[in-house]
Order: sequence, then structure tokens, then C-alpha cells
Amino acid sequence: MTRLQLNGILGIAGLAAILAGIMAGTAPLSLADTLTGLFGGGSESARLIVQEIRLPRVLAAFLTGAALGASGALLQGLLRNPLADPGVLGVSAMAALGAVIAIWFGLAAISAFAVPVMAIAFAALAAAILAGLAASRLSVVQLILAGVGLSSFAGALSALAMNLAPTPFSLSDLVNWLLGSVANRSFSDLALAAPFWIAGAGLAALALPGLRALTLGEDTALSLGANVSRTRLLAIIASALLTGAAVAVAGMIGFVGIVAPHLVRPLVRHDPGDLILPSALMAGALLALADLAIRLAPFTQELKLGVAVSLIGAPAFIWIAARTRSIGR
Repeated sequence: MTRLQLNGILGIAGLAAILAGIMAGTAPLSLADTLTGLFGGGSESARLIVQEIRLPRVLAAFLTGAALGASGALLQGLLRNPLADPGVLGVSAMAALGAVIAIWFGLAAISAFAVPVMAIAFAALAAAILAGLAASRLSVVQLILAGVGLSSFAGALSALAMNLAPTPFSLSDLVNWLLGSVANRSFSDLALAAPFWIAGAGLAALALPGLRALTLGEDTALSLGANVSRTRLLAIIASALLTGAAVAVAGMIGFVGIVAPHLVRPLVRHDPGDLILPSALMAGALLALADLAIRLAPFTQELKLGVAVSLIGAPAFIWIAARTRSIGR
């Protein structure tokens, strides 16, 4: 299968997941009603359901998943570690901490950009710490343990913020944020994150040649003329932008960034340059389908997206780690 064919198939799967997410729900819509509602036709109720409720939510799930999938593939290529992921290595937790600080101190009420900017800034800090540790020749196990420690530290500070929340309402906001959800998202939320996602995708594209060279080792990449420092910087900033904006939209969503690249890696012959786009498409489709599943689940209270994904993603991470036999070498 060629790279173009793979991306085409995954793109069609992503569109199908988006369409299914728009059609299905407590008020199911036919394909005809969905399509007419998308373009402003049909009944007023169908138009409102499609354009104001379901479409923004499904797009938020897909784009968040795509950003996390691309970020996971970037980090795995940069660190040459198949277990690297924004969630496992603490990037998502640090981004969430930045968002929590913006909410707790009322910065979100001052500017709509406060949450995404703070999330991206803290994600960048985490990515920079990881890149610095990777450059110091830590083993894979040491690097993962450092990421787990960073995630635990950020989680502890977020828990402290919840413990010291001034009102029950702010506590509820923080809890909902940390559990992860795309419910009640609007096009304005996506518009705030879009510039950061676009910039992150552009920087990721610029980092692709260097990531390919890094598969041969840092010394070999340098001998081939690759600018390793530039590649590292581009990948760090791109991962921070993608992850920070994803957390700003949906809160904490874990494990998507490791599962999606693992599923598509055998199809791209383990080339990190070819892994990013299919990982993004796969992760977007997976998260859109996960959000659809929790909307259709027979629970009195809707399960949070981050909780549902972790229930599936955590066992998948254990399975992937068990199959990665060279992790400790």
C-alpha cells in the first residue's frame, strides 16, 4: 500500500466517523436530513442539531484526536521511542496545568486566548525538558520515568488547585476540564485553537526531513548534514502547539497519541516522516468514534471522553509496552 493510498483510506474513514457522529444521537437523523442540515436546508430543528450542536462537537473530537496523534508521532520520531506520547511523557498534564492556572486565577475571563496560550506555554516547557533529557543520553526507561514524574508533578499541582478552589463552581469547572470532554464545544472554541493547530502542523512538516535522518542515530544524522538542533526545536514547538491547543479545546485526553501511531507504523515501514499524517487521521477517527460511543451509551449521565479513552487506552499501552521488547536495552 502506497502512502497516498493509506492517507486516502484513513481520510475517508475520518469523514465517515464525522458523518456518523453528526447523524447518530438521542435524536437520530437520516443521511438526507444530515446533508441538508449541513448546508442550511431542511427543517429548522435538523439544521440546529447539525450545525449548532453535533458538527462543532464532532469536529472538536476529530481535530483534538488528530493533533494528539500527530504530536505523539512527532515525539516518537524525535525521541526514537515507540512509547513516547504527550500523555505518557507529561506534556498533556503540563498543558492541562497551564489551563488550570488560567482558569483558577481568572485569566480566562480577561482574555479568550488565556487558556490556549497558557496550555501551549506549559506544553512547550514540558517538551523542552524532555528534549533536554533526551539529549543527555538517558535510556528509554529513564526518559519514560522522567515523563511519568513530570506528569505526576503537574497532576499534583492541578489537584492542589482543585483543593484550594475558591468556589464549588470553579471546582466543578476544573474537574470537568481535567476529565476531558468535547461536549458543548462551539465553532468559536475551534477558531481559537485553529491558528495554533495550523502553526503546529506547518512546523511538523518542516521537521520531517530531520526526523527521517534521526532514525539512523544522532551522530549519523549529523554526518549526513541534518541540522539536529533545528529539527529538535521544530518538533518540540510543533508538539507543544498541537498538544496545548488540543488540551485547550478538550481537556485531558490520554493514550490516543501512542495508540494511533502504533496502529499505522507497520503500514509506513517505520518511517517517522511518513507516520505523522496517517497517525493524525487515525487518531482523529478514533476519538470521533469514541465520542459517538459515549453519546450512545445507555448511562443516565454521559461518560467523560477522557475517562472513556483512558479505560481503553491504558490496557492498550500496557500491551504495546509488553510487545516492545527492546525498551530496557
